[in-house]
Amino acid sequence: MTLPKQTQIVVIGGGIIGCSTAYHLARDHKADVILLEQGKLTSGSTWHAAGLVGQLRSSASITQVLKYSVDLYKRLDQETGLETGWKMSGCLRLATTQDRWTEYRRLATTAGSFGMDMHLISADEVKTMWPLMETTDLVGASWLPTDGQASPSDITQSLAKGARMNGARLYEDIRVTGFAMEGGRITHVETDQGNIACEKVVNCAGQWARQLGEKAGISVPLQPIKHQYIVTEPIAGLSTDAATIRDPDKGTYFKEEVGGLVMGGYEPNPQAWTTGDVPDDWEFGLFEDDFDHFEQHMDAAIARIPALANAGVKQMINGPESFTPDGNFILGRAPECDNMYVGAGFNAFGIASGGGAGWVLAEWVVSGEAPLDLWVVDINRFSGMHRDRKWVCDRTCEAYGKHYTVAFPHAEMETGRPHITSPLYERLKAHRAVFGSKLGWERPNWFAPQGTESRDVLSMGRQNWFDAVGQEHAQVRESVGVFDQSSFAKYEVTGSDAAAALDLICANNVTKAPGHLTYTQLLNTRGGIEADLTVARLADDRFYIVTGTGFRTHDLNWINDHLPSGGVTLRDVTEDWGTLSLMGPKARDVLSRVTTADLGNDAFPFAHVREIEISGALARALRLTYVGELGWELHVPLASTGAVFDALMEAGAGEGLRPVGYRAIESLRLEKGYRAWSSDITPNDTPYEAGLGWAVKMRSNTPFIGREALECRQATPLTKRLAGFLVNDENAVLLGRETILRNGDPVGYLSSGGYGYTLGAGLGLGYVKNSDGVSDDWLFSGAYSLVVAGETVPASLGLKPFYDPENTKVKA
Repeated sequence: MTLPKQTQIVVIGGGIIGCSTAYHLARDHKADVILLEQGKLTSGSTWHAAGLVGQLRSSASITQVLKYSVDLYKRLDQETGLETGWKMSGCLRLATTQDRWTEYRRLATTAGSFGMDMHLISADEVKTMWPLMETTDLVGASWLPTDGQASPSDITQSLAKGARMNGARLYEDIRVTGFAMEGGRITHVETDQGNIACEKVVNCAGQWARQLGEKAGISVPLQPIKHQYIVTEPIAGLSTDAATIRDPDKGTYFKEEVGGLVMGGYEPNPQAWTTGDVPDDWEFGLFEDDFDHFEQHMDAAIARIPALANAGVKQMINGPESFTPDGNFILGRAPECDNMYVGAGFNAFGIASGGGAGWVLAEWVVSGEAPLDLWVVDINRFSGMHRDRKWVCDRTCEAYGKHYTVAFPHAEMETGRPHITSPLYERLKAHRAVFGSKLGWERPNWFAPQGTESRDVLSMGRQNWFDAVGQEHAQVRESVGVFDQSSFAKYEVTGSDAAAALDLICANNVTKAPGHLTYTQLLNTRGGIEADLTVARLADDRFYIVTGTGFRTHDLNWINDHLPSGGVTLRDVTEDWGTLSLMGPKARDVLSRVTTADLGNDAFPFAHVREIEISGALARALRLTYVGELGWELHVPLASTGAVFDALMEAGAGEGLRPVGYRAIESLRLEKGYRAWSSDITPNDTPYEAGLGWAVKMRSNTPFIGREALECRQATPLTKRLAGFLVNDENAVLLGRETILRNGDPVGYLSSGGYGYTLGAGLGLGYVKNSDGVSDDWLFSGAYSLVVAGETVPASLGLKPFYDPENTKVKA
């Protein structure tokens, strides 16, 4: 066999993800594709996967990806002639506690929001469906009839055949040894049997994806973890069409196989394999059986299905699976390399995800843009901290151990903390801050009043911080508060071509005279919102950009990818600047006591930036707000952050100035209807749908990325619009994804939800959809309600903010 010398795209890895990606590249895009597998197809972790296929996730886009997988597996055999083993057995998720039952009520609501049919059934109904099950401890179960199971090896071989049928070339027993690179791009894939010139590379190497990525200088933060399950001999009375079972309160899962059961689980004390490199020769490799470790699952499983006690064990599988620090898989173009894409780290959901992941990854590779809002799985959600293999291992083991724990709202991860702290960390601890973590940064979520516990007590209802956050909220609305937002991502764009470059990238006009500050979105070619940020023009050739903490890698690379070549430089300056946001109607009074700068509305208008001196430090003061009150973001040299904080606290003592946390920010911004990227505005949404058309420079003739798509859409009425919803039922806890009903019919779901303390009501934002158009008349002619954890509660719709709709306070 002689390898070709060149091709358009090389896919590395012959598991289900690699074969699916090659299949879709060849079938949908007629791409010239070569797939390389170092052993045999499926010989990594695909062959020993349990094969459960679930579809529902908290993201609508990821649910769509998984639904695509099911649709593909149903019909793939007709195309290729090879069976996939697909069986739509449905899935039962069991609940033994009221908290779990509440979780399922919310899941069922989410399913309805996403167009899926999930039923909540009683213990007696479960017993009827599964006579061998012990059900006396059940509160109930959820039932998703369209879930199922499949044969991982059969699906993969069928995808491989489909890829070949469409012109892809698949090679086994070819090991990739490295990459020839030039200017941040791969020019050749180097193998033990020759080199292949190519335009793009797709890293689908499973548990080898991390070390393969390192050969091209990229980070793929995954960790192989040992995952065990057993296959039993046939069990009398077990139906061949028995539903798959997930029993999270006991940490186990079951599926029928050839009259017996496959049973495994997710233990709270997982066993990581190696933080070093995975051996190249691990073809069809397994570990020794570890019954001592597995016994915890066996005891729980027998308690659930007593017939297991007398069933023979045909085989125990103990193999490595790739898991990630946040439990979501990894897709997209690597930020460190212009032409390497990644599809890896599937957290034992590779079979469920495989069909859809290959579809979206192929689209991404060919177009250079994700076809959907795939932020939750985008490799750009990580940062440099994720190169630390020990940190990744510890956090991944925690995520694995919590795989089946109750999904309490606002739960925080605990391992590897604190990782990054601002200069105010100890000061805020002294104020009884309860911290959360965002991309490694410790950030105060809320502050515990004296006499209360300074920790989160998780609950499915109102949590222990509810009243304390209400006090912080009121402080900002009525007087003044200070937020430590030093974790904000910050960049500088400089050079003679900086203004022209940003004019092309930004949807709003950021080229106003120096001293102006502009809120803008960055759009994809479909007109969807890829980012939203603020751009301060410091000088003719110098701009300062501020964006959200979690979007640091994503936004930096989106800007970098779209900067035209020439006289422009982009630099990440996040760690150079601390950020203190002083917000509230008394903000000017406090700030005026620590600076000689003129803070009057004429001298320092809204949406402007000035350099002002505070406590000997020259601060970049940005006059803007995300809470709906008068305020400034004060960006100060990092080393001066503590001194400036102390000066503000002393100056604001008479106003009761206090530090305020991020949970209050969420409540304050919802009352004002301010959108949050990744929830209310995403790559699936245009500025006009989001009610942000005022921030788009369509009236000028200036070209910008996404303009053509918006011009095309302007010719037709909008079919979805973002609106606010207010709920006066004090028992309704809004979290997002609650179904919106108009005259009793579903028309959308909340993209974010919370509580407005000034309003004394639950509120959220969500898109209302109607194929015939969503005019004001149509929107306001309906009666609205929300489905909240299965209960329908009346709601009011608003297109303007429910708090201070004229925005007068901000401009004061």
